Amino acid sequence: MTDAHHRLTIGDGGPSTAHIDFAALESFRFPDGCGYPPSYQAFVRECGWARTFGLWLIYPPVLPGYADGRQRADNLTSRFLDSYLDGQHEGFDWMVEPDGTWDTPSSLRVFAWSENGDALLWDTSGRGADGEFPVWESRGLNALHLLGGSLAEALPLLRERAHAHTVQADPVDIEPLAPARL
Repeated sequence: MTDAHHRLTIGDGGPSTAHIDFAALESFRFPDGCGYPPSYQAFVRECGWARTFGLWLIYPPVLPGYADGRQRADNLTSRFLDSYLDGQHEGFDWMVEPDGTWDTPSSLRVFAWSENGDALLWDTSGRGADGEFPVWESRGLNALHLLGGSLAEALPLLRERAHAHTVQADPVDIEPLAPARL
């Protein structure tokens, strides 16, 4: 687990992990032949299926018969890519601002979705020597923001932004969720 994860507070009951496919977490391979980024693997192991910072749903690989897993993230990736292809065709250059170009979306893959309709995406063409993918955010599928070189780098930024709007003295970062069956 990374230092960033040590600072996350998990709500009552501990992480929800009974439906997570840990074998898939270890065995899945991207086209580059490598697996999930280490910070994502650590997050899934430690935090499970949860609402993160009151907003974000980070999709883990799940066992057959369960919803809200990597299949959901793949469907959202298709939606993201279709939106950006349409935007490029229409000349909506603001969709790739402030940090991207029209070449950026093609290698981005959704791994988390917010309840506001924003996406967290990995740049699968930019794996670092540490095995991490850069993490991007697409706000409303209308902007591209580079959040950092890994999920561990992105989490503090997302936490700070989420907790800036919280009136609780000590908000919980990770709210475990019950897994849903298909």
